[in-house]
Amino acid sequence: MATRLQNMSFLTHLECTRCGKQYAAEALQTTCPDDGKPLYPRYDYKGIAAAVTKDQIARRPPNLWRYREFLPVREDANIVSLGEGMTPLLRTGRLAAQLGVNNLWVKDEGQMPTGSFKARGMSVAVSRALELGVKRVAVPSAGNAGGALAAYAARAGMEAYIFMPRDVPHANQVEVQAAGARGFLVEGLITNCGALVREGTAAMGWFDMSTLKEPYRVEGKKTMGFEVAEQLRWELPDVIVYPAGGGTGLVGMWKAFEELERIGWLAGRRPRMVCVQAEHCAPIVKAHQEGKAEASPWPDAATVAGGIRVPSAVGDFLMLRVLRESQGAAVAVSDPELLEGVGLLARTEGIFACPEGGATVAALRRLVEQGWIAKEERVVLFNTGSGFKYLEAFPAKLETAAPGFWQQPPAHTS
Repeated sequence: MATRLQNMSFLTHLECTRCGKQYAAEALQTTCPDDGKPLYPRYDYKGIAAAVTKDQIARRPPNLWRYREFLPVREDANIVSLGEGMTPLLRTGRLAAQLGVNNLWVKDEGQMPTGSFKARGMSVAVSRALELGVKRVAVPSAGNAGGALAAYAARAGMEAYIFMPRDVPHANQVEVQAAGARGFLVEGLITNCGALVREGTAAMGWFDMSTLKEPYRVEGKKTMGFEVAEQLRWELPDVIVYPAGGGTGLVGMWKAFEELERIGWLAGRRPRMVCVQAEHCAPIVKAHQEGKAEASPWPDAATVAGGIRVPSAVGDFLMLRVLRESQGAAVAVSDPELLEGVGLLARTEGIFACPEGGATVAALRRLVEQGWIAKEERVVLFNTGSGFKYLEAFPAKLETAAPGFWQQPPAHTS
């Protein structure tokens, strides 16, 4: 048997998240042929435990590929990277005091190369697609995933086709066009965009990069879980508050914690996971409150937080499973609440979050008031993108200075 190189993946097979059936990892796969559910990459965990240590990872470059053994790309030459990963985990003081907790961090994904956490999933998915011979990709997107795919496809030399709702933020439209992708604005929601991608697959021959309809975007997203663990010295927080639309970040982190447990790097309880949605698009919140294993499509979905305006998610049962297993919670907040959350985070900590990030602030406030989160618990909020990509959502309210106001410095006193 050939010796496995340390920098190679320990990927062994793909596994259906519903029926458990296994599939070859080297064949280009979408979802399970039997039940249409997402496939998870699985690894030789004993091999990973023997091949790498925490200290070795700590000495590697500060990007998500530091967790190389846990990722599916076989050859380094196929890695498509813009330096994504290892975003700061910022401890808050003033925000924590405002919300009534003592130990609060913000994981700021707005500092990713394409301005959101979507860069993680697209880096890994495009890298693996390149390795498996894909030349043309397509995706339905609420905005940031489309921008990320456009960027990584350009770096990989692939054709990219991006389908987005017509009211997607202007910044997303510009970044898709700038990266040379073919962008299409669609009447309706992301579900309508997804239908167009599916309909065009046979004629166009593209590979569908939709959320959880291919196996590898979740692998990029799970690195958020690895980073939180490493940044907290391989201890997990008590609670993670996360804005979820398609849900790959939520379920990806849960997968990361499972994998770290398998190789013996974590002990104790995993965090309670909190799924945050908008009150006018909250299918997971409703299903969780009703004790259901799957969510019904949400009618007339509407929210300024486009990333969580997902009326029907293919991974709904996975998100609900995570909430049950973690003894977590699901919270719906209003648009005024989440926009106030953006403002509060910016005023107290200087972090200009996307509306989805603001939603986690609003949700935390409510959970503390309800007593679900105790004052001494360690809490991590996720800001999943930069507020600069949503400028239309934030009407400017600046004071007007009198003429000459800025011209004279204040008098110097001795």
